[in-house]
Amino acid sequence: MTDLPQELRGRLAKLFAFERWEVVRVLGSQDATLKFLFRLSDGNLIESVLIPASPALYGEKSDRRTICISTQVGCAYGCKFCASGLEGFSRNLRANEIVDQILTVERESGEKIDNIVFMGMGEPLANFDNVMTAIRIINAPWGLGIGARHITVSTSGLAPQIRKLANEPLQIRLAVSLHGATDDVRDQIMPINRKYNIAALLSACDYYTAHRRQRLTFEYILIAGVNDTEEQADFLAQHARRLSAKVNLIPYNSVEGLRWSRPSRNRQEKFLSILRADGVAATLRREKGHDINAACGQLRLQTKRELSIEV
Repeated sequence: MTDLPQELRGRLAKLFAFERWEVVRVLGSQDATLKFLFRLSDGNLIESVLIPASPALYGEKSDRRTICISTQVGCAYGCKFCASGLEGFSRNLRANEIVDQILTVERESGEKIDNIVFMGMGEPLANFDNVMTAIRIINAPWGLGIGARHITVSTSGLAPQIRKLANEPLQIRLAVSLHGATDDVRDQIMPINRKYNIAALLSACDYYTAHRRQRLTFEYILIAGVNDTEEQADFLAQHARRLSAKVNLIPYNSVEGLRWSRPSRNRQEKFLSILRADGVAATLRREKGHDINAACGQLRLQTKRELSIEV
């Protein structure tokens, strides 16, 4: 804008950027899930997933459209069952890069997104300031206008940040990735537990529920021979009942290079029945996007070299 003073143009250039990033690939699942691979302006690659609540019939749109978005390039927390941290951590996403995932997916898919889960690559609460800035833009009437109760932030268990989130005014939802109901089990699969153990995590959850109106959710990936015992179900029920939390059971989704497997259907149902018998509101999630590696725990950091080999 050459009609503006040069000094003002210099200030604007420091404050604002018009970045373009590339949609490298879109994969479609048999269940209508779509996985997007994006190349950011610095060349880094991230993934986002569009999940319809129900398949469209006769060309109709689904009744609810959820996007699972990433908050970091890779992940530093190294959960042993998850693909996102296999190639390590590169950097935090900026607020505009978080919001742009939603805008780009809407533009590419032609779908209006009405539900957002921060459950993609990375640990959202480790990128707290950028995530909260993005959420305010997503929620604002001048932004995307999506209600706070339709926004869920997930965490692997960063106790101090859970307390910090509890003090935020927006009524966004929290999902805690527990995946083990005792320290000995959680230590095996989630390194974060060595810093913030079950007691510290549950104390932060107590603080959260005391300051918020929403019930929190425990996400619990069922891994055969690791955390799917009746004893773990009993301990999980105790934690959930005390906090009036919901439990979302997720059968393990296979990741290339990892040795874990999901329990049998009967064992999944047995675990679920124990929770419900103890008065816990629990569900067993039906997987979506597994055939395109878009299900829970399957998003991964892809390097530019790997992508060139694949293509």
